[in-house]
Amino acid sequence: MPDKRKHRGAHPEDELLFAPSQWENLRRAARDYSWLLSRGYADKSALKLVGDRFSLRQRQRTAVMRSACADEAQEARAAKQLGPEQMRGRSLLLDGYNVITTVEAALAGGVILLGRDGCYRDIASIHGTYRKVAETIPALKLIGNYLDDRKTGAGLWYLDRPVSNSGRLKKMILETANEEGWDWQVELVYSPDGVLVRSEEAVATSDSEILNRCKCWFNLARQVIERLAVEANIVDLNFD
Repeated sequence: MPDKRKHRGAHPEDELLFAPSQWENLRRAARDYSWLLSRGYADKSALKLVGDRFSLRQRQRTAVMRSACADEAQEARAAKQLGPEQMRGRSLLLDGYNVITTVEAALAGGVILLGRDGCYRDIASIHGTYRKVAETIPALKLIGNYLDDRKTGAGLWYLDRPVSNSGRLKKMILETANEEGWDWQVELVYSPDGVLVRSEEAVATSDSEILNRCKCWFNLARQVIERLAVEANIVDLNFD
């Protein structure tokens, strides 16, 4: 069935599943899931154990999984994180789909999770195909204006070549950058993760595996959403 969505907004069940009355239960689940991960439990079995204990629906389990992390991972990510002032004049490599879909979701009123590591994450999934939505160009401009105001160096976007419509998104990114005078480049690669974890430059992502392995990273999506999209639907699952 073709994807006909015009927005990257909330799922019909999210108003109930992520209502403020649910937050404490979700935080407790995230705490327990992180505790299990910290002690070497496999992620799938730990998530099932926690999800069953707290009677979580599937989207809630996904939210807990994306928001939690082991103690060691949290400490390592914090040690490698760069602040906005450290990005002045410094080049930035962007995990393209990770950044753009999070900002799109924030603009569309979708649930944005605040995780234990301080990252903002959405619950959307592109399922192998990216579709432009009403928030795509506004999201690109928010990202670009933030980076321009902070006077960062060149921005190099990495997009997954196997994802359908990556070429179209590349064209949109470059056209927007050209119109605004931003120093952006876009590369289509089969595995952005592999490129980003090997780079010496700062990486913009909230992908857990990349955060665990990269040299340094910048919390770009959170910075953009907090400063420029203040009406975002933030669900705080940081239990620390």
